[in-house]
Amino acid sequence: MTGAIAGDFAKWLGATPLSHTIQTAGWIIPALQTIHILSIGVLFSAAVIVDLRLWGALQREVPLDDVARRFLPVIWPAVLVLLITGGLLIVGEPRRSLLNTTFYLKMTLLGFALVLTVVLQWSLSAAPEFWDKDRGRRIGARVAATLSILIWCCIIFAGRWIAYTQVG
Repeated sequence: MTGAIAGDFAKWLGATPLSHTIQTAGWIIPALQTIHILSIGVLFSAAVIVDLRLWGALQREVPLDDVARRFLPVIWPAVLVLLITGGLLIVGEPRRSLLNTTFYLKMTLLGFALVLTVVLQWSLSAAPEFWDKDRGRRIGARVAATLSILIWCCIIFAGRWIAYTQVG
């Protein structure tokens, strides 16, 4: 959003009854933040376990598709909880996020991470042995796994950094 549009939208959103309720009830924002952080932990743990298996650093004796089948489905309910809690946090404190470039960095990185996760999940459902088939694919898997872990870490960092880069 451009600055003026984002500012106007944040001002409007901050004046809604839902925003006012979230702002004035002292327990809602800490509860939403706690649920949001716990969901990040679940999502990050599941992603890292699959990424470490892609690297060959964890559960080498277990086929990749078994590890992915066990852990990748955990990501999507966690993403849903994150979208709900994150959306409510934005409604409660719209200026904190909507006027903050770090928030947009986080959302961009989240888009990349989710696309990478979808591609991995799709490739494993289409051809479970795809990433283990030959040396070139194993290298590709390691690159993807490294990129995934780095992006998820940057998302966590950016999410935390929002509080320190907020607008007036």
